[in-house]
Amino acid sequence: QVQLVESGGGLVQPGGSLRLSCAASGRILGIKQMAWYRQTPGKGRELVALIIGGGGTNYADSVKGRFTISRDGAANTVFLQMNSLKPEDTAVYYCYFDIPGSGYYWGQGTQVRVSS
Repeated sequence: QVQLVESGGGLVQPGGSLRLSCAASGRILGIKQMAWYRQTPGKGRELVALIIGGGGTNYADSVKGRFTISRDGAANTVFLQMNSLKPEDTAVYYCYFDIPGSGYYWGQGTQVRVSS
């Protein structure tokens, strides 16, 4: 069984930065895709950024130029560097791993709040 553990959320002022981390543990032979989603009350989960096995990335238009997704393959960890944060970035952020032969996994969620 695979488990994902997130860290790095918190309260930050507008214009500030945060870095989220998500580490996977368990039997992992390879990862097809890692991603970050976010969710606000009353809304579904929104894709924020993803990174595929080959290293290609994709971002939601709302975060392009401000957020950067990266990974440490050896440590089965994905990161989300969030700069120039805005109040509308406030949400619970979830990491997501697609692991071939094993399944899809979600982190427990970490709250990000952008407020002065």
